[in-house]
Amino acid sequence: MIWAPPDLQFYPHPPPPHVRPLRLPPKPTAEEQDIWEPRKLEVREAFKHAWEGYKTRAFPHDELLAVSGGHSDKFNGWGVTLFDSLDTMWIMGLRGEFDDAIRSIKDLHFNATTPNHYAPFFETTIRYLGGLLSAYALSGEGTLLRLADEMGQILVPAFRYTESGLPTFSVHVETGKVQLGNYMQTTLFAEAATCQLEFKYLAKLTGRKEYYERVQRAMEVFYNANVTDGLFADRWDVKTGAPFGAHYTIGAMADSAYEYLLKQWLLTGDEQAREQYLVSAEGIINNLIYITPNRGLMYAGEIDRGMMLHRLEHLSCFLPGMFALGAVTLDLPPETRELHEWVAQGLTYTCTVSYLEQKSGLGPETMTMPNNGKKWIEEVQRWKEEGRVGTPPGLSEPPPERDADKRDYTNAWPGNYYLRPETVESIFYMWRTTGDVKWREWGNAIFEAINRNSRTEYGFASVKGIDKNVGKIDDMPSYFLAETFKYLYLLFDDPHSITFNHWVFNTEAHPIPIFSWNEMEKKAFNITS
Repeated sequence: MIWAPPDLQFYPHPPPPHVRPLRLPPKPTAEEQDIWEPRKLEVREAFKHAWEGYKTRAFPHDELLAVSGGHSDKFNGWGVTLFDSLDTMWIMGLRGEFDDAIRSIKDLHFNATTPNHYAPFFETTIRYLGGLLSAYALSGEGTLLRLADEMGQILVPAFRYTESGLPTFSVHVETGKVQLGNYMQTTLFAEAATCQLEFKYLAKLTGRKEYYERVQRAMEVFYNANVTDGLFADRWDVKTGAPFGAHYTIGAMADSAYEYLLKQWLLTGDEQAREQYLVSAEGIINNLIYITPNRGLMYAGEIDRGMMLHRLEHLSCFLPGMFALGAVTLDLPPETRELHEWVAQGLTYTCTVSYLEQKSGLGPETMTMPNNGKKWIEEVQRWKEEGRVGTPPGLSEPPPERDADKRDYTNAWPGNYYLRPETVESIFYMWRTTGDVKWREWGNAIFEAINRNSRTEYGFASVKGIDKNVGKIDDMPSYFLAETFKYLYLLFDDPHSITFNHWVFNTEAHPIPIFSWNEMEKKAFNITS
C-alpha cells in the first residue's frame, strides 16, 4: 500500500539541516517586471503551442513529428511527452491543461504496447518516473503517485539479475525479464548512476525498501572502484562491476552520473555522494578543462586510452550549471569555490557564444576544438604566479565571431540543433547564482532564435544546417517541453520560484523536493550516512 509520510509539506518550509543557506537574487523591481514578465509569457505561449500540437496530433503516442504533424513511439508508446510536460504545466500555471492531462491518464496502466515490449531503464526513469514524481510533489495529485509506484515496480527488476547490482539496459514490461542492450554485457556510467534521485524519493513516498537498496547498491560499485582522479570510465561490466575500456568524458554516456553525485547530497544529505562529487569535480578541473589557443574559450574535452580529444558536446554544456550549483550549495574552501565559479562562468559562456555566432542563433551538437588547446588549470596557475593581473584565463568572454574561420572551433558534422536544453540550463543556473542580468539577455536571444527557426504549424522542430542552409527536422523531443521551455520560463520568472534550497532538478529538469530521512526510515533502509 502506498503511504505518504505526514512531513511531506515541501513548500514553503524551512529547508532540511543539510542545506546551506542560499542568497537568492533580489525580488524584481517594477521596472524589471515590465521587461521580464512579457518574455516569460512568450515562453508560456510557445509551450502552449507545442503542447496543443502534441495533444491534438500525437497523443497518446510518445512524441510529435512537428513538421508533418505525425507521431512517433520511441519511448514505450505510453505518451512520454505528456509525462515529461506535467510539471512544466504546473510551474507555468497552466492548471486547465494540467487537469485535462490528469483526466486522460487517471485510468492508465503501463501495459505492454508491443508483443515483446522492453522498457529502456534510463530513459523511462528520467522521463516517466521523474515526471510523475515531480508533478506529484507539486500538485499532490494521487493518480501520479499510483502511477509512479507502478512504474517503479516495472523498472526495479533491472537490478535483480546482475551479480554486480548495476542495472541492465531494459526490462520486459510484463515478465520482468531483462536485456543488456546494444553494449552487450556493459552498462553506461550515466545510465547506472542516474536513477538515485527518482528511486530514493519513491522509497520515501512509498516506504518500499527495495527502491532505496537497489540504487544505493549500484552507487557502492562506483564508490568502491578506486578510480583515478575521480574520473569514471563511461562503460562498466554489468556482471562484474568493473570499468570497461578507458574513455573518460563528461558528455554522452557519463554526463548525468556526475551531476547526480552532487544532487544526491542536495536531495537527502548523502555525505558519501558529496565527498565523491568533490573528488570528481577536482579530477574534471585538473584533467578535462582546456582553453582554445586564440580566443581563450573554455571547454571540457575527453580522454580516450590516454589521448586527449579536443571537442565539446552540447550534452556537456550541463557541466557549468553543475559547478555553479555546487559552488553555492556546498561549504567549500575559498580557493576551491573560486575555481568552481570560474569553470561555471567560462564554460557557460563558451556554450552560449556557440549559439550567438551561428547564422540561426542556435548552437551546434558538437564543437571540434583545435588540438593545441591549453590545459586550463596550468594557465590559471601561471596567471596566479604572475600576480593575478587581468581577467583569469578562460573568462575573457570574447565577443561573438560571425566569421567561422576565426572562431577557434568548427561545427562537427552535421551541424544540427536538436532542441537540447543544456546551454539554457546552465544559463539559468548562472542567473540564479550570480544575479547578473546578462545571462537572462543571452537566454532570451536563444529563445528568440528557437521561435524564429524552429516553430512550425504544429509545434517546434529540431533544426539542421544551423550556420548554413537552415532547415527543419521532423521531430519534437519530449525533453524540449520538459527541460528547454522550463528552464527558459524559470530564467524569466521570479527568482524566488523553485529555489535550490527546497528543490533539486533531476537530469530531465523535473524538480524533486529536498528532504531528510527520519529515524524510522534510516533504520528500515539501513541508512548510515
